[in-house]
Amino acid sequence: MTELHALIFDVDGTLANTERDGHRVAFNRAFAEAGLDWHWSVSLYGELLAVAGGKERIRFYLNHYRSDFPPTANLDRLSADLHAAIPQALPRIVGFRSHSITPWGGAITQRS
Repeated sequence: MTELHALIFDVDGTLANTERDGHRVAFNRAFAEAGLDWHWSVSLYGELLAVAGGKERIRFYLNHYRSDFPPTANLDRLSADLHAAIPQALPRIVGFRSHSITPWGGAITQRS
């Protein structure tokens, strides 16, 4: 029988800081692919992280930073579609930019 040597639980951003150089970049790509001129800078994204959930973050951004965005009856659909593009973009971003993903100190503990 094989002895278990490690068990790792992960939530986005737990083992590596993927928010700034992963998720933020993926959101910006999703915006560009949708023909939107939105861009989340590092500092703005830091503020937006106070809002839990990607779709909720998009709605918060529209309500607080893009009051010029034309109201649409289908804002829920827009935020859902934009958010749905993130999982497809993120592996490509992390794969190409793995050098810029910073591991969190102390996230992994080795036990003998």
